[in-house]
Amino acid sequence: MKKIAIYGKGGIGKSTIVSNLSVALSRMGYKVIQIGCDPKADSTISLRNGAPLKTVLQAMREDMNTMKLEEISLVGYEGVVCVEAGGPIPGQGCAGRGIITALEKAEKLGLYEKYDPDFVLYDVLGDVVCGGFSMPMRGGYADEVYIVSSGENMSIYAAANIATALKGFEGRGYASLGGIILNHRNVKNENEKVKELANDFETEIVSEIPWSEKIQEADEEKKTLMECFPESSEAGCFIELAKYISK
Repeated sequence: MKKIAIYGKGGIGKSTIVSNLSVALSRMGYKVIQIGCDPKADSTISLRNGAPLKTVLQAMREDMNTMKLEEISLVGYEGVVCVEAGGPIPGQGCAGRGIITALEKAEKLGLYEKYDPDFVLYDVLGDVVCGGFSMPMRGGYADEVYIVSSGENMSIYAAANIATALKGFEGRGYASLGGIILNHRNVKNENEKVKELANDFETEIVSEIPWSEKIQEADEEKKTLMECFPESSEAGCFIELAKYISK
């Protein structure tokens, strides 16, 4: 089982990338679990075709002692298993701490034993790398971390914070930085800015996802690009990324 955490600034397109990557890996014959680690609980929406999914924290609030794995996991498109950590009631509790609690509870319920995945993909909000949101990169959850960034200044700032956190964990046996995924927004000097970011942290750009109307159209349909436009060049980008991560 290989565990991958994908971080990036909110709104940078992590969930779109992770969901398409999940489908690409599944079509290669791998069993995949995708875990959304964001209070919005929308990471797996394009894999569920409208099917409701109770978040781990919601189920715990309702009845922590009797909750079942079947309540918080759902087999979605192309067999990808969907899980959403969720968040606390607005204004009550810490979202980061909620991520820790949700991951621990899902593990105790036997998530990995039941589905026996080849890959677990954590889709993690990276605006603030506090103890809770950094949990997937430490504590034995993830083996590798990939950071999604565009050339926008705030995206690069968030990416640098995430990479700095990883650097701080070096030597402790935690997750390593696998590389940068450049999600193009077509801003000025975008390639140069993200390349400089990668160089600063002694890593590389492992994938470039073009800005695409097809990706936007699939998102509007609440589906993955891999489902809507499987023969497109954009789908080819996700297939190549899946090959890179699975090598």
